[in-house]
Amino acid sequence: MTTPAITAATAATIAANATITAANAAIAAATAKADSAGEDPGNGTAHEAVTTVAALAPTLHRLREAWQAQPPGYAQRRADLLRLRAALKRRLPEMARTIAADFGHRSHDESLLADGMTVLAGIDHLLRHLRGWMKPRNVGAGWRLWPARAQLRHVPLGVVGVIAPWNYPVNLALIPLATAIAAGNHVFLKPSEHTPRTTRFLQELLAEVFPASRVAVADGGAELAGAFAALPFDHLVFTGSTAVGRKVMAAAAANLTPLTLELGGKSPAIVCADYPIERAAARLATGKWFNAGQTCVAPDYVLLVGRARRDALVQALRTEVAARYGDLGDGAPDYSRIVNDAQFDRLQGWLDEARARGCEVLPLAPTHGRAQRLFAPVLVLDPPDDLALMREEIFGPILPLVCVDSLEQAIAFVNARSRPLALYPFSHERGQVETILRSTLAGGVTVNDTLLHFAAENLPFGGVGASGMGAYHGRAGFDALSKPLPVLWQARRSATDLLHPPYPRIRRMIDLLLR
Repeated sequence: MTTPAITAATAATIAANATITAANAAIAAATAKADSAGEDPGNGTAHEAVTTVAALAPTLHRLREAWQAQPPGYAQRRADLLRLRAALKRRLPEMARTIAADFGHRSHDESLLADGMTVLAGIDHLLRHLRGWMKPRNVGAGWRLWPARAQLRHVPLGVVGVIAPWNYPVNLALIPLATAIAAGNHVFLKPSEHTPRTTRFLQELLAEVFPASRVAVADGGAELAGAFAALPFDHLVFTGSTAVGRKVMAAAAANLTPLTLELGGKSPAIVCADYPIERAAARLATGKWFNAGQTCVAPDYVLLVGRARRDALVQALRTEVAARYGDLGDGAPDYSRIVNDAQFDRLQGWLDEARARGCEVLPLAPTHGRAQRLFAPVLVLDPPDDLALMREEIFGPILPLVCVDSLEQAIAFVNARSRPLALYPFSHERGQVETILRSTLAGGVTVNDTLLHFAAENLPFGGVGASGMGAYHGRAGFDALSKPLPVLWQARRSATDLLHPPYPRIRRMIDLLLR
């Protein structure tokens, strides 16, 4: 005989399976579309899934049961972070070689800086401040509740899911993971299937540091990612394209899973008329061509205030490329490759479109070849707004240069588009910078340079609107991945004991509270 309880449970299971199936299909479709558009590309080969969809829920259950049995305290959190730091530091050369193998070639030193140094610095910051962040913080309860006391306690959430991208596959996996550990959670990590060797490196690294009941790693493709996003996490951190981010958000909605979405967009640099061209070129070159432009906060286009300086900026950028990379021959050890053939072909297609539309396209180095996926730095001068490279995030070494006649025109150009993840004003006149900051909105800003706000541990990192929601890094990440629990301590005797009917007897007290 079928009982109502069994019927309800069966219906719930069917509904959950339907949610996961829909999420799988939606995220797989979005990923396929992103592959062709370049938003979340594949590596050109089929990825053999190691983790099955059926294994996800039991793994989450194991992590949650272990966390509920004993939520990590200060000593364990600190010990975990110290072991993670030591293990990563010891394996940095292996990490850089592994990432290079996934990319075909990636600058060894860029991997050490972007995927090594940033993680070590982030863990150091967490270790330095963890004890203070964990302490209950007294706050005022207000005179109306006197003599009650109020405090905030940052308590862990439970199990945090992390979906990491391919472009900085260690950095963008381990920084949110370490932050979640610092906040007292267990972690289920899904690295990108497009860097499979790095995924195996992360599996081995984390298995060395953590028991399987505290940190787990899921390895698989788009179908697995869809099922992963649909799991009932206590918080989910996703880094990737805006298109896939929308699907992740839809999948998480079935469980009302809180989200941190780190997306992308078209991050502008505004070079004002007073700023030295050579210095602007040097700092733009670093931001744009680090990791061959495959950086979510890379300058996506430059707005140059003053058309008369265009040729000077073009020449200064050409000089920077020559000084840094030469002609990109002899293996170009300091210049990273495009991660896969699909990405290379997308970028080449966008350049072909620009040429077909009559745009001036200026390669800044002669070496360029699909065989090695070596895509030379290139400028596109004053492209029309309807080109693909002006509509979509470029995520490669193409830099559009748009000339405007005034700062007001530059601001209007930025505001006509979705809010970017990053904004880079270049000016030594404080008033001009303040005008830009007052008139625009971005996820983060570096003034007179690029990228560096990402590395400032005391600054939250996150987008706004189409470039993301929520923030992490440092204290912002600790707060996002814990619950600020409000606690009110009532005194043995309190005037609020009188706040009950019949109210006419305390009318004077009520009048006082309404002051």
